[in-house]
Amino acid sequence: MTPEDRKYTRTHEWIKIEDDIAIIGITDHAQEAMGDITFIDLPEIGHVLEQDEDCGVVESVKAASDIRAPVAGEVVAVNEMLDARPEIINEDCYEQGWMFKVKDFDPAEIDALFAAPRYESFVDHENL
Repeated sequence: MTPEDRKYTRTHEWIKIEDDIAIIGITDHAQEAMGDITFIDLPEIGHVLEQDEDCGVVESVKAASDIRAPVAGEVVAVNEMLDARPEIINEDCYEQGWMFKVKDFDPAEIDALFAAPRYESFVDHENL
């Protein structure tokens, strides 16, 4: 089930806004498809991202996958717990498994992303 208070990308990242900060991670669908996550490389604090920029990597027992920035903005925090325990993403990708936070983003970029029902439909059709 996809949390309703987030937006989603075609490349399976999610984004949630809290107090003018965008919190970003990968979706349940993505972590499930990857299997057991073994390593994560996140963008550096202070790095200014462009929308759709490859900004990190998630490695699992099955493959490595790029993380793409759903919006442009400055990275203000990374989830340091993931350095020691990347499997948190498998356990709780929408809360404790968030990856990084961004400020100074354009709300129009978020508006263009999938709402939860549209993302679920996209995933259903992608897997046909």
